Amino acid sequence: MLHTNTCIIDTDLLLAWGATLHNIEKGQVLFYEDNIAHFYYQVVEGRIKMCNCNDEGKEFIQGFFEAGESFGEPPLFDESAYPASAVADTNSIVIRLRKENFLQLLKDNFDIHFAFTQNLAKRLRFKSLMSKEISSYGPSHRIISLLQEYKKSRGIADNEKLKIDLTRQQIADMTGLRVETVIRSIRELHEKGKLQIEKGKVFC
Repeated sequence: MLHTNTCIIDTDLLLAWGATLHNIEKGQVLFYEDNIAHFYYQVVEGRIKMCNCNDEGKEFIQGFFEAGESFGEPPLFDESAYPASAVADTNSIVIRLRKENFLQLLKDNFDIHFAFTQNLAKRLRFKSLMSKEISSYGPSHRIISLLQEYKKSRGIADNEKLKIDLTRQQIADMTGLRVETVIRSIRELHEKGKLQIEKGKVFC
């Protein structure tokens, strides 16, 4: 969910099926929550954020998507609206393919279809994990679980240390916490030896 190292669909194959490349500036919205889905999106460069905002303007981050990852696909299959908005977290390049072409591509390529199904299953597992964390556990447990998933998504073993490329605000927005709570909890986790803070950066 946070990041994978493999490209779900090869860019050249997408282009051959009629996809187009688009330069997206940081902060630019690709689609809004409740929009109808007409395209398959995949990141070529940069990072895309999917998020929801409540009536008070508080943001909840559903996930970040980096090079090689696709995002916002479920509505393509059940003809529903997008459950979240997609915003460029950095200057990015995305490739998009019309829904009809994308679905036919999957029908014609079993291996890609299977890999795509596996990827969606991983995301569902992550969603289930975070829903359980938010409903059942306190701040420190939520944060550690998120950071462990972050490491796992990058193929990093438990005994290896990784710099966490998420801000305190982003961690807060992914765990349903206030940023002040995240800052305090990270400091407590550092003191307990559960993670390290080096020059303001978090390592886990």
